[in-house]
Amino acid sequence: MADIIFYTNPRSRGQIVRFMLEELGEPYETVLLDYGTTMKSADYLAINPMGKVPAIRHLGADGKGRVVTEAAAICAYLADAYPQSQLAPALPDRAAYYRWLFFAAGPVESAMLDRARKLETEGQQKVMAGYGSWADVMQALDIAVSGGEWLAGERFSAADVYAGLSMDWLAMFGMMEPSAPVAAYLQRLRARPAYQRAKAIDAELGAAAGG
Repeated sequence: MADIIFYTNPRSRGQIVRFMLEELGEPYETVLLDYGTTMKSADYLAINPMGKVPAIRHLGADGKGRVVTEAAAICAYLADAYPQSQLAPALPDRAAYYRWLFFAAGPVESAMLDRARKLETEGQQKVMAGYGSWADVMQALDIAVSGGEWLAGERFSAADVYAGLSMDWLAMFGMMEPSAPVAAYLQRLRARPAYQRAKAIDAELGAAAGG
């Protein structure tokens, strides 16, 4: 049995963790779940009470089976659990690593959901929303990708997995027109073999599930 059990659906944020696992290069077992049925079963709710994916169970050396949910947390955990992957940078690059990983999990995620629902922040709502405005988030992403080849410097990291796929989705779904720095960053991201493997795996699983 693999040390990592991965709970996902190919049409979910599980794609982020799939990318992370492919970058990690460690054996893992995939458990596919369906919305509204197995994702809400008692067995899976015991793993994630929110009844959503992704989640992992990491058996580790002691075989205790530690559960991690939330895609950003899973990426950060796996990077630390497998330091040989070098997906978590050493200090001082950890500053940028944490900054952009959790910027993507917080302001970008919130702004993206509001954008999808056609909700615009105005006036006092900009303060309440926490991310200001869509323009503020886009400007910050330009800054994020302009500091080096990757978000935490010259080495690819788990921050690029999470934040990179967030930008990738925004571009693919037409929610943003990538600036020149973001477009160049996404070109580098999409050229990674792990990105291409992860996309191919989830595309095949999605097709097998019916489209």
